[in-house]
Amino acid sequence: MQQLDTTQADFDQCLRQLTAWQEDLDPSISDTVAAIIAEVSRRGDAAVLEYTARFDQLQVAAVAELEIFRDRQVAALRNIDPVHRQALEHAANRVRSYHEHQLQHSWQYHDEAGNLLGQKITPLQRVGIYVPGGKACYPSSVLMNALPAKVAGVSEIIMVVPAPAGELNELVLAAAHIAGVDRMFTIGGAQAVAALAFGTETVPAVDKIVGPGNIYVATAKRQVFGRVGIDMVAGPSEILVICDGSTDPDWIAMDLFSQAEHDENAQSLLLSPDSAYLDAVRSSIERLLPDMDRADIIRSSLATRGAMIKTRDLADAIAVSNHLAPEHLELSVADPQSLLPLVQHAGAIFMGPYTSESLGDYCAGPNHVLPTSGTARFSSPLGVYDFQKRSSVIMCSEQGVQELGRVASVLARGEALTAHARSAEMRLKDGAAEH
Repeated sequence: MQQLDTTQADFDQCLRQLTAWQEDLDPSISDTVAAIIAEVSRRGDAAVLEYTARFDQLQVAAVAELEIFRDRQVAALRNIDPVHRQALEHAANRVRSYHEHQLQHSWQYHDEAGNLLGQKITPLQRVGIYVPGGKACYPSSVLMNALPAKVAGVSEIIMVVPAPAGELNELVLAAAHIAGVDRMFTIGGAQAVAALAFGTETVPAVDKIVGPGNIYVATAKRQVFGRVGIDMVAGPSEILVICDGSTDPDWIAMDLFSQAEHDENAQSLLLSPDSAYLDAVRSSIERLLPDMDRADIIRSSLATRGAMIKTRDLADAIAVSNHLAPEHLELSVADPQSLLPLVQHAGAIFMGPYTSESLGDYCAGPNHVLPTSGTARFSSPLGVYDFQKRSSVIMCSEQGVQELGRVASVLARGEALTAHARSAEMRLKDGAAEH
């Protein structure tokens, strides 16, 4: 890991180079995805079948054969290890309970003139969830994407998951049943995103697509945005840990590993005003790393994108964190509540030495779908609010329109929109407004 100090003259430049992430999109990938989307939108099921055979080595006669019905999900839930089932159900209960606190409700009020104003909250009708498949096993992503939609009141959740050569993951199937997924298809890649966005003879079109995927999936989501909503286009996973030196160095080393093991582009940063503590964590890293299952990936991630940063004090560390707006922020200090008011930008904030980021990934309750690459400056974790729409409600009284109509008339004529003005004026008792 690189060693930086906020007092060094070139710190800003070094930090900028270390944290820069601008994934250079290969034009060939963009073109390939665009062609897939065009074919699926034009030919529907036939195109989905062709791409599934080509990319997933799964040949069937009809897309209907790619649908996984509820009884198959139930069988998976019954057959998995009871310990896994208990863990999935416990996590689901916590995630569901947390997101129930986010549920928004319609509201109305009357102003002094008797006009009724308000906001109508309506759930999305149909949502698509993309879940990585094959060798990847992310039942936690199923829970985190489906449960907020269910809490929001979404009528139908369509889940797509690739099944290379027909390989299905039982934990993912079990999680789908626990989370209340309504329909499930074993298709993946850009063709799955296109099918959800445009609909086919078999796969229904959705209103929004959420969930992680590879570069082809991310590119497809970017390209269909506007026709459907999407959650985000996520970059590599990130963790920024701020320590006062009181946490066991081994714990912090493992917290850094927990993000670095995702892939070589993941970023793990440790900030502390205690240089001796930074040295202790470095020693822990060197001792613990050889025994990690994904040691090569962790080593590469820490070497190319990891850093230990010596700060002037904890306030200085918070300032660096606010500048970076990390996906995951750990405040591993004795009094995290004292620092919380200073935090301006972070996807999720993990408070105190006992709260590892990994708890948030699985079972703490808050969503693990978080803004990356500095986008926490303006965006939020996935939540119930992502699956609800807000409509304004306006109902003028006969008395109320006498004032509002005159104001609207003046402003409309000021914009030279006379039809707007006359539309308002016709509802006035005198049929006219001063202009």
